[in-house]
Amino acid sequence: MSLESGDPAPDFTLRNQKREKVSLGDLRGSRAILVFIPFAFTNVCQGELCEIRDNVALFAEAETRVVAITCNTLHANRVWSEQQGFEFDILSDFWPHGEVARSYHAFDETYGYATRTTYLLDEKGIIREVIASDELGVARPFQEYEAALGPA
Repeated sequence: MSLESGDPAPDFTLRNQKREKVSLGDLRGSRAILVFIPFAFTNVCQGELCEIRDNVALFAEAETRVVAITCNTLHANRVWSEQQGFEFDILSDFWPHGEVARSYHAFDETYGYATRTTYLLDEKGIIREVIASDELGVARPFQEYEAALGPA
């Protein structure tokens, strides 16, 4: 069963590319968008995060914190972040492998990667929107982010 609008977001604590702990509790009090990414350094995944990076003002205007989550190591996320100029958090769900992605029903058990799923959370940590692509090689349409953000 997948998570839907109105469901409480599952709690988590993961480390970002700077080794800092980030938890769901840290996100409460403002809106947040959790962007599950299958693989660092790959064309579609990198393209999605670059589009977010290039439109970060849209998220700031909507008072929405961007948080990406991968099953890559925090070291890989750090290098990727430095190379691409990602200034938002990229959290490592590497070990236990995919545990947070599983709790969000955003993990492919067959191949061991986070699925291309995004959750928009409100100030209380309630899921308000789900944006997903069912195909590994197909990006989530950025227009869906714009529509989901709407007025803060």
